[in-house]
Amino acid sequence: MADHLLRVLKEQGYGRARVEGLPHCDWVLIDTGDVIVHLFRPEVRAFYNIEKIWSVEPPAGRAALS
Repeated sequence: MADHLLRVLKEQGYGRARVEGLPHCDWVLIDTGDVIVHLFRPEVRAFYNIEKIWSVEPPAGRAALS
């Protein structure tokens, strides 16, 4: 998937995208300057649980407003 995306980006004029993590392919980061793409293997995504980073939980001791 990363190779395909890099090929398309190059064809569209974003040939200077920076890439990290490609040798291991657990977590590949593609930085085009304006857009950053993260590609994870399913088990790596589950391990890092990045959706929780952006979730908002009420502070301890307070009930959530409905």
